[in-house]
Amino acid sequence: MKRALLDRLIEDRARKRAVVLVTELGRGDQALVYPNDVFGDLALAPDALKQIRQVLENDESATIEVGGKHLFLHVQNPPPRLILVGAVHISQALAPMAALAGYAVTIVDPRRAFATDARFPDVKLIAEWPDEAMATMKLDRRTAVVTLTHDPKLDDPALQTALKSDVFYIGALGSRKTHAARLARLKDAGFGDAECARIHGPVGLSIGAESPAEIAVSILAQVTAVLRGAAQPQAQARVA
Repeated sequence: MKRALLDRLIEDRARKRAVVLVTELGRGDQALVYPNDVFGDLALAPDALKQIRQVLENDESATIEVGGKHLFLHVQNPPPRLILVGAVHISQALAPMAALAGYAVTIVDPRRAFATDARFPDVKLIAEWPDEAMATMKLDRRTAVVTLTHDPKLDDPALQTALKSDVFYIGALGSRKTHAARLARLKDAGFGDAECARIHGPVGLSIGAESPAEIAVSILAQVTAVLRGAAQPQAQARVA
């Protein structure tokens, strides 16, 4: 690998940029392919770039043949992000579980009495109103958002921000009755049926979970199922 390419790849990893390292098998020529850019000496036709970017989106390295070239595509994606709105008991269980599963976890809650290092060691905490914090977080297709406060003043602005983005998962804690009221508020705020249908509510897979830790398991399972394209029907939380 040429030094300029290696330095660029090291910087990409440090900055958690999504990129594919493309190597032409045989000659060894290489390039870095980004969602909207290319760097390197390897010439790639538009149809090749389209396939490479699809591999990046699928988050799966692969070998392809295109235009007479055999290319090895090594995906270098940053870890998927999980944003938890609410420094609550479920978050205390869910944050370490998600970290073990490879998610970069952030907890957002302006209530400083709840969002403390003592309650959430080794977790990134943002003590701001969710919509304000999330507006600076560059929500993307590798981001999941879960609201857990059960307080419309915190959850609703976070959901509205998430619905305006292309995050791959949105979940909200609460019973079916609570979720119906939530959807009514969102529709009053101008969101349509298709947009509201993106919200998994009640959040989590239906596994009969009752304790905070069990609900955390159901949420993480559903988030991962959606990420990997194996989502199951919604219905979980018992909280009224």
